Amino acid sequence: MTTPPEVPLPMRRNGFDPVPELGEIRDGEGIARVDTAFGMSAYLVCRYEDVRQVLSDPVRFSSALSPAPGAEHLSAEEQATMQAGQFIAFDPPEHTRLRRVLTPEFTVRRMRRLEPRIAEIAEAALDDLERAGKPADLVEHFALPVPSLVICELLGVPKADRAEFHERSVRLLDTSLPMEQRVAAQREDRAYLAGLVARAQAEPGDDLLGTLARNHDLSTDELIGIASLLLLAGHETTANMLSLGTLALLQHPEQLAKLRDDPAQAEPAVEELLRWLSVVQAAPPRTTTEDVKIAGHAIPAGSLVSFSLPAANRDPGLLPDPETLDISRGAAGHLAFGHGVHHCLGAPLARMEMRIAFPLLLRRFPQLKLAAPADFRAFSVVYGLRTLPVTW
Repeated sequence: MTTPPEVPLPMRRNGFDPVPELGEIRDGEGIARVDTAFGMSAYLVCRYEDVRQVLSDPVRFSSALSPAPGAEHLSAEEQATMQAGQFIAFDPPEHTRLRRVLTPEFTVRRMRRLEPRIAEIAEAALDDLERAGKPADLVEHFALPVPSLVICELLGVPKADRAEFHERSVRLLDTSLPMEQRVAAQREDRAYLAGLVARAQAEPGDDLLGTLARNHDLSTDELIGIASLLLLAGHETTANMLSLGTLALLQHPEQLAKLRDDPAQAEPAVEELLRWLSVVQAAPPRTTTEDVKIAGHAIPAGSLVSFSLPAANRDPGLLPDPETLDISRGAAGHLAFGHGVHHCLGAPLARMEMRIAFPLLLRRFPQLKLAAPADFRAFSVVYGLRTLPVTW
């Protein structure tokens, strides 16, 4: 009989909350040796200030030197090809070169132009949810299609390809699957995106891929890598924030009522939900380039350093009463989007999608409630729900 895999400590949750062991590390030594989700040994950092320190210093804590998950299944040539364009895996100045190309496309001002279209997409998803009838799965009919369609339109991905892309994304992020299966999903993803990039290069449209192909000196491999990263990050994170955030509000009805009844609560509510839920369990690990000290502990050069973003965002050093969900406080300074040079490029888009989608959902269905228990994705690098059955 096969022993079921164990959820790695940095990814363990009790519902919305990081498990007590992570809080004990944070409030005690501040750091511990653990196995990561990809089977590598690392120093796990849990305190808010320590996580910020590491994320702020790409010179001593390198992204480029950290081993890529599944690299042992790839040749050196394939590793280089797969990594091209994946700017989160680089340090400055290479990271800066790639990110500078994309930054103008994700400014707050540029994202505001998308606001009417995002509202249309959200309203259409709510129509679909209503047509599905009671009870319905909020993940299938609302939380997933809204960000998925937004990022697919932004990048020029045909709507018909959305479901297939999501299925591959789930496999890429599921740490309970053998690494060979996740690597196979990477290869399938790359093959699909290679065709998308080829079309963008041949006939550049007004979407983001067409703009990048037309206006910037990027290799084909870099365009494929950028598209892969943006598609994965652009729909998985926000989709799980919408589903998990809705569940959190349903289980805190007084918070739900505040958001539903007061439009001014949308912006602070999004920030607090980002902090309290921390769906991205950890930023990609870093490798120390010299001997360093974290939380008073000596860490040798060449060591892998990982993070618990949920534990850091629940640190009493960040704000008072961190275990309580309070949408009125706004939770400025949280680490849900990371920190430093690798702070999430798509944060303005994700914030806008949530700021629009949550109020529309709650006002359209003021009697929204759970129809059955939600199904949590325990093994996913991006925490969230497989299903959220609701009625109204």
